[in-house]
Amino acid sequence: MLLVDDRALPDFKGIQTSDPNAVVIGLAPEHFHYQILNQAFRLLLDGAPLIAIHKARYYKRKDGLALGPGPFVTALEYATDTKATVVGKPEKTFFLEALRGTGYEPEEAIMIGDDCRDDVGGAQNVGMLGILVKTGKYRAADEEKINPPPYLTCESFPHAVDHILQHLL
Repeated sequence: MLLVDDRALPDFKGIQTSDPNAVVIGLAPEHFHYQILNQAFRLLLDGAPLIAIHKARYYKRKDGLALGPGPFVTALEYATDTKATVVGKPEKTFFLEALRGTGYEPEEAIMIGDDCRDDVGGAQNVGMLGILVKTGKYRAADEEKINPPPYLTCESFPHAVDHILQHLL
């Protein structure tokens, strides 16, 4: 059962969905309503695994912040007494896979992001430097939500890049 944005469906080409044996959740606001979530709930009760592309709490839209997939994944985990397999941020394997083949170790890499927990915290948990930017979905005092705190907090992505070029290379 694919609860993903319709634009992500080509990524799942060839996967049979008529008789689902797993629940995959990504960012899919159009699918997060009672009937669909209840179908997912029943599949999970019957033993299907729950796979989360990520568990972001919220994301930024043109009209403001909106719930991400995380609250829906957490609701299904709670209701079915199961734990999702998370394949994206902030999981360590996500960041390590991003580095695979580059020839660089986590200690040689930097993550710039607007999500303190998923971007910066996830990166720092594998040994990367994390720079939080005050754009996108950033909210005041986000940098206080993780330990250790971000390596640096910048006003914008260009400011973060300037810091890297001036101080870290």
